[in-house]
Amino acid sequence: MRGHMMDRQTSGMRTREGTAREVFFAFLPLGFTAFGGPVAHLGFFRTAFVARLGWLSDAAYADLVALCQFLPGPASSQVGMALGLRRAGLPGLLCAWLAFTLPSALALGAFGLFLSRSGLDLAGAGWIAGLKAAAVAVVANALLGMAGTLAATRARATIAALAAIAVLLTPWPAATQLAVILAGGVAGLLLGGVAAPADAEAVPPRTVSRPIGIGALVLFVLLLAALPVLQSFGGGADLFARVARAGALVFGGGHVVLPLLEGELHAMVGEGAFLAGYGAAQAVPGPLFTFAAYLGAVASPFGGAAGAAVALVAIFLPGALLVVGVMPFWEDLRRSALALRALAGVNAAVVGLLAAVFYDPVFLRGVPDQTSLVVAIAAFCALRFWAVAPWAVVLCAGAAGWAIL
Repeated sequence: MRGHMMDRQTSGMRTREGTAREVFFAFLPLGFTAFGGPVAHLGFFRTAFVARLGWLSDAAYADLVALCQFLPGPASSQVGMALGLRRAGLPGLLCAWLAFTLPSALALGAFGLFLSRSGLDLAGAGWIAGLKAAAVAVVANALLGMAGTLAATRARATIAALAAIAVLLTPWPAATQLAVILAGGVAGLLLGGVAAPADAEAVPPRTVSRPIGIGALVLFVLLLAALPVLQSFGGGADLFARVARAGALVFGGGHVVLPLLEGELHAMVGEGAFLAGYGAAQAVPGPLFTFAAYLGAVASPFGGAAGAAVALVAIFLPGALLVVGVMPFWEDLRRSALALRALAGVNAAVVGLLAAVFYDPVFLRGVPDQTSLVVAIAAFCALRFWAVAPWAVVLCAGAAGWAIL
């Protein structure tokens, strides 16, 4: 009885709105400590905001996670934005994003500035080769984890396999990736097998109105339409357009953004610098999408601190607009079995996309010789079977590369 009363009291507390300042300082410690990638970030969020602070219930939190997995963009960051939005409105969304993102963005941006000004030979440096090998291990581990949950049935495994084949065999990777994602959604609709969840409790009160949501969705569409025009201006506008397009089209978040960013920025960022930064991104907390700050810092001709800031805003802006735009309508969408079936197909296709990307460029360029393969295998074993923290694996792989490669 007492537990029931406490639960009712806690439920009442969950509906109370907070302040933007409260949101910022609740997220800031996570920005410094949330290692481990998107899945781990979701665990950190649940511990902090459901179990410890009581901002929302488990059922309400699961709703937010489902919403952000449905949307393109950085899933864990979008969950953080949604938590900030429902707690303190649009200022809360902004503060949640800043607090969770800035620690890793500043670290990676500073790393990019150091590399761009140091004149280091990234192509031949042993420690860079070690970071490339670590990237192979990290992506392989992520691929297996995603396949075990998102492509566990024969039908979804087949979708994943066909998606990988399509990406590997076609000469237009960017267009093929989008087509594969759409085809996966159609296949999910046709195959079925996913039922809409039963309502555990009411969706939390909305913090934005439907007109504001519609306005955000209109801005998202206008942004996508304007990107080719912006790109034609060159310089910072070109960098913004390329990175924003990657942020707007990536499903699955995390490592799946790698091929999109490489496809967009291959003319601005060298191969060695790209993979070095990707390896370094595993050693910092917070969202992997802050890798864009590093890419902006090392991009040419428009780079440096301004490039880092432009790329950082560009990679997150589409996802933020989608969170604001869709949240007012999520109550209806979450009950749709058709939407959930399409999402299951999209997720399976993302597994295939990641498998293709793992082969080229991650594996082919990350393990050019047997010694690099040894480092990659050791790093994978540490991640997969010994549960060593990714940042520790990356640092050790860099040290091993410096010593033996």
